[in-house]
Amino acid sequence: MRISTSTSILNPVFPIFLKQWFSTNPNLITLFNKYVDKTNVSSWNSVIAELARSGDSIEALRAFSSMRKLSLKPDRSTFPCTIKSCSALLDLTSGNARKLFNELPKRNVVSWTSMITGYIQNEHAHEALSLFKEFLMEEGDGGRESGVFIDSIAMVSVLSACSHISQNRTTKAFHGFLIKRGFEGDLSVANTLLGAYAKCGDLTIARKIFDEMPERDIVSWNSMMAVYAQNGLSAEALNVFYGMLKDGDLNFDAVTLSAVLLACAHSGALQLGKCIHDQVIKMSLEDNVFVGTSIIDMYCKCGRVGMARRAFDRMKEKNVKSWTAMVAGYGMHGRARESLEVFYEMQRAGVKPNYITFVSVLAACSHAGLVEEGWHWLKTMNQDFNIDPGIEHYGCMVDLLGRAGYLDEAYELIKGMKVKPDCVVWGALLAACRIHKNVKLGEISARKLFELDPDNCGYYVLLSNLYADAGRWEDVERMRIFMKNHRLIKPPGFSLVEVKGRVHVFLVGDKEHPKHEEIYGYLEILSVKMKEAGYVPDTTSVLHDVDQEDKETVLRVHSEKLAVAFGIMNTVPGTTIQVIKNLRVCSDCHAAIALIAKVVNREIVVRDSYRFHHFKDGLCSCGDYW
Repeated sequence: MRISTSTSILNPVFPIFLKQWFSTNPNLITLFNKYVDKTNVSSWNSVIAELARSGDSIEALRAFSSMRKLSLKPDRSTFPCTIKSCSALLDLTSGNARKLFNELPKRNVVSWTSMITGYIQNEHAHEALSLFKEFLMEEGDGGRESGVFIDSIAMVSVLSACSHISQNRTTKAFHGFLIKRGFEGDLSVANTLLGAYAKCGDLTIARKIFDEMPERDIVSWNSMMAVYAQNGLSAEALNVFYGMLKDGDLNFDAVTLSAVLLACAHSGALQLGKCIHDQVIKMSLEDNVFVGTSIIDMYCKCGRVGMARRAFDRMKEKNVKSWTAMVAGYGMHGRARESLEVFYEMQRAGVKPNYITFVSVLAACSHAGLVEEGWHWLKTMNQDFNIDPGIEHYGCMVDLLGRAGYLDEAYELIKGMKVKPDCVVWGALLAACRIHKNVKLGEISARKLFELDPDNCGYYVLLSNLYADAGRWEDVERMRIFMKNHRLIKPPGFSLVEVKGRVHVFLVGDKEHPKHEEIYGYLEILSVKMKEAGYVPDTTSVLHDVDQEDKETVLRVHSEKLAVAFGIMNTVPGTTIQVIKNLRVCSDCHAAIALIAKVVNREIVVRDSYRFHHFKDGLCSCGDYW
């Protein structure tokens, strides 16, 4: 018995019948030919649509192919689902989908937008923009009468293409176009425009769009928060979060919490991070793999790798990012063996490591000086996992070899790289040359860095420090004059410490803090106790040709010492002090903080630009290897 055309189009039971039918019968086309009026385009459209909606893209395209073999002409309802199926199968590049689109007898905004979106989903943003230009031409040729006119959905699709290209010029050009068309007040368009500028790195315009939005939804707030958090602007991200809470009309979701957790991770705001974790539990979102991974990352970067591991173990579902976060977390705390064990567990669980996983593995080896293991995984990632080493992997390996004293091997590795060495790679070698006082290789590295990034002050400072270590004060002066003449200013070192939920910032020699007199007084007391315990200032950290007394004075006011002193003064005995520094901790501060931890009987955790240091009983977890 055949199913009539009226049944296939109007009967609400028909889609349900199709779904049950498709789930139990593998040979769909044979059954369709047997039971359905195969000469009717509407019947074929129903089949193609249901298959596309259920995610069976291959069968949807087979149905379309069978229909075409019968010389039936597709109509405007046939193509959107067919193009969607092509997109799902990443088949847009072959021209399957574009040919179908070109055959459309009558193209409307839905078919145009579907095709543009398909290109974007398959990472062909330039093709999407080219198609949009054709769209404009057809619209200009009187297409509005036939339904070819731009709507907000089309605008969102094109803005998504701008985001993928990440060119400020392209985004600005399209921004002007949508203002002319009167779409700047559309919420979904404004949200996507904000994200497009963020991808281009123009946070100022992104914030301007956010501030000028006549209304905001949860996507607006989440987008602005995520933009700041992903760019390391934690204070700004948290201010957006507080503004969202004051708004009062919105309930935050998993995306909100993930963005706030990222901001906490960057700023070291452990107490706020714990509060957000409590909120995650209340909202029953702990099993959300994205939120759970953010919790792991937050605890690791706030110096609580044990709490991160407990959160990791409670997760019912883990993806490659969850495992990688735990591998990276142990690594940055110098616990390389535990990092590698998690990596082995990951493989036993059947989760395939990705590019970033191997960056984390090699970084862990670097923090612990595991040279043989590093070589092994650099080779294995390609042989066993078909992942070609990239700049980040080579950077980690050069850092590992260099810090372990294998400077010549690190240099040979750079010369043999399959990709062009960048600032990360040469910077790792220069930093290692400074540690091991190798001026010759240091100068080679510095010259490469000056070519690649001539305006980066940090490289000139590193070379100057290397000259100072070697006592080459004329070269130090030469570098100082060069930097002054070229207006290259060294970024200030600063340290953060969280006390009672508030983050306090200190600069070297800081006298802006309202309690700076008390801090300096307490440091004098600590200095006496430290010297009684055997502390001798390491003045090699002061890279100026001045007398010993002046050098010791400079050392006493380093930002991390001020932050540690303030933390001890304003917390109860036994509390762990958490400090974050934007630069690498100097050798004198490292030795001093280890003794401070001993004399005040506290654990002090310092996160510098390279790794974590856990100070306790006069010792550091890094074993003085950093």
